[in-house]
Amino acid sequence: MSRRCELTAKGPLVGNKVSHSNIKTKRRFLPNLCNVTFISDALGRNVRLRVSTNAIKSVDHNGGLDAFLLKAKADVLSPRALDLKRAIEKKKAAEPVAKAS
Repeated sequence: MSRRCELTAKGPLVGNKVSHSNIKTKRRFLPNLCNVTFISDALGRNVRLRVSTNAIKSVDHNGGLDAFLLKAKADVLSPRALDLKRAIEKKKAAEPVAKAS
């Protein structure tokens, strides 16, 4: 399993650990990832994703998973999140037609 956020594509960064004697050693800065269950209102089900804590705050700020995915760019999302985005768009597109008849 890769250490990459499924919603924001945050991944590991590389830098130096600097000791007191100023010796530089390569190290990795890993993203703070959590397994979170989001509720999709459009799909009517729970969705489990591995996301960064920053992404959790962004989802809450944007008004839920559906609104966040509709705003997000496709090239940033993971394949699972992209499938969810397409399913939500399809459901939202079919919704006005059902209400009109």
